[in-house]
Amino acid sequence: MGLFDFFTQDIAIDLGTANTLIIHKDKVVVDEPSIIALDRATGKVLAIGREAMQMHEKTHDNIKTIRPLKEGVIADFHAAEMMIRGMIKMIDTGRRLFPPSLRMVICIPSAITEVEKRAVRDSAEHANAKEVYMIHEPIAAAIGIGIDIEQPVGNMIVDIGGGTTDIAVIALSGIVCDQSIRIAGDTFNRDILDYMRRQHNLLIGERSAERVKIEVGSALTELDDGPDDYEIRGRDLMTGIPKTIKISYSEVAFALDKSISKLEEAVLKALELSPPELSADIYEQGIYLTGGGAMLRGLDKRLSLKTKLPIHVADDPLRAVVRGTGATLKNLEHFRKILMT
Repeated sequence: MGLFDFFTQDIAIDLGTANTLIIHKDKVVVDEPSIIALDRATGKVLAIGREAMQMHEKTHDNIKTIRPLKEGVIADFHAAEMMIRGMIKMIDTGRRLFPPSLRMVICIPSAITEVEKRAVRDSAEHANAKEVYMIHEPIAAAIGIGIDIEQPVGNMIVDIGGGTTDIAVIALSGIVCDQSIRIAGDTFNRDILDYMRRQHNLLIGERSAERVKIEVGSALTELDDGPDDYEIRGRDLMTGIPKTIKISYSEVAFALDKSISKLEEAVLKALELSPPELSADIYEQGIYLTGGGAMLRGLDKRLSLKTKLPIHVADDPLRAVVRGTGATLKNLEHFRKILMT
């Protein structure tokens, strides 16, 4: 087995719309934005991840930045393949004569179609994967936060990523009912962008909207210890001159209100669809929030008011899914029934 191990490398990938995380030997070795910068003339890769993100929206005609995933699925097949390949190269494997063949576990949204599944598998195989397994994100998130999914107990996971929000009720190692909506981190960024344009006549970029969301993002207009106002720079639409304004968390909460209401509706719909016995379990256990969107201030409180249920935010919500994917990779035989090949 030692020789086989030398030629094979096990990696778990959380291929997200906003960020891609890779686990190798039980450690998160790659945590980079899902973006790639290419030379338009030659098609050569100029940068991947953080470096490409710094170029995003600042490029000239010869460089283009691509986010290969849209709403949780691969939108640009070629760019996704090059991005996966580049991120795998970031793993320090020591000196080897031959690149090792890879065994991968990749997580996918619960409402993914067969065609989209095929695109993920093909991208992984082109990146030198000999064995590819896939796991649904809510199940990976549940394993990642330490829930024993094999028990006959209902647990509800709300995984708010960059492109999609996956809501699933899990029991006996399977998804009993689920809702997947295309409202997540990217939608929140667009809401902030639109609000700044409408309310303040200020044109800002995607990256600035993301910064506003991180610094003063909120789901409630009133918080006990809200963050200070944040200074944002952009272009004045009336004069065309750059200007700075200050924005408060209450304004951001107002901007995000419509999208968060849709998210609440989806959670209520999933609760409505769950069988009565599992509803009783959820009443006792509460709802678990994972994914980057779970870090939005006041979201747990707002969902709790809406559902009248306890809401638990995972300790490290951003890495819950990749941790669960890593755990399944470690015990492939044990988890084989929840993996798709």
